[in-house]
Amino acid sequence: MIRTAILILFAVLVFSLQSCFKEDEKIAPHPRGNVQTDTVPMTENYLYQVYFSLDSGKIISTNVKTLFDLGFECTPAGWHVILNTSDFMKVADLGKVTFGQPYDTTGVQLLFDKSDGNPDSTAIGQWFTLAGADTISNGHVYAVSRGLDELGNPLGLYQLIFDSLKNNTYYFRYAPLKGGASAPGIVNKNPGVNYMFFSLKTGEMVPSEPPRQKYDLLFSQYTTMLFTNQGIPYPYLVTGVLLNRHLVVTAVDSTADFSSITREKALTLNYTKAMDAIGYDWKYYNFSTGVYTIRPKLNYIIRSISGFYYKLRFVGYYSKEGLKGYPVIEYQQL
Repeated sequence: MIRTAILILFAVLVFSLQSCFKEDEKIAPHPRGNVQTDTVPMTENYLYQVYFSLDSGKIISTNVKTLFDLGFECTPAGWHVILNTSDFMKVADLGKVTFGQPYDTTGVQLLFDKSDGNPDSTAIGQWFTLAGADTISNGHVYAVSRGLDELGNPLGLYQLIFDSLKNNTYYFRYAPLKGGASAPGIVNKNPGVNYMFFSLKTGEMVPSEPPRQKYDLLFSQYTTMLFTNQGIPYPYLVTGVLLNRHLVVTAVDSTADFSSITREKALTLNYTKAMDAIGYDWKYYNFSTGVYTIRPKLNYIIRSISGFYYKLRFVGYYSKEGLKGYPVIEYQQL
């Protein structure tokens, strides 16, 4: 009898405790965004660089690709100087020669920045020695080819020497490669962007790259290394997409149908921060038809600057008027 009473009391207590807790709230599945389609107007001669945000689905800014020549790193400890490779720019280290004297590029090796964005693979490289908290010039003079404009015309040759980086300010000088009057260059770091840009033509800093937290993709021409059928490397100017070097990563999938790619699948992929991971070869030139053709099975999964995952594919390369240089993208938040 006593045992039966105890069992009844225990059952009542269990029921009472259960009634004190709310039922688990059902978590709604993560809503996927709508599939969006946008055309990016680089124009027929690829005159423009276009910065695009997946999160807002908007073009953040556009600039003429010849607007700048050099980019100066803006992170607190940064010191790298990059080239505007959308113009096919190249640089040669002439060594410790007298700045301002006439030089030419005969017999010297002109280098370009690697298209993957690795800061340790820049053409200029480490231009300084350390002196306490400051960076002081190594005394080398650099021959700079500004490359080509959108019509293939040469933009000119310069010589360049870096003096120092002090108190977050770069100091340098530049002059025509053939000799002549030099001019000072000053670039102040801006912590809100990846790089501050400078034009050797105008002698001024120029507003080009938007704030690092505002865009995901850069549609642009850029210089990369290609190979002949015999395996011989040669630099070439291609047209494609580069990642924001700050936090944006991507993976590629060529097996799944675009519509079937889910966030769950996205979380299983291997990602890279190489800037040229999307690159240029989502299209190819069809010699039979004389037009660029999209590779339909290439899907790109991108983790945006805000941490959201997107799937993206290219569905066109021409404007409604039939002009090349207007990539059409289809993308969706996962």
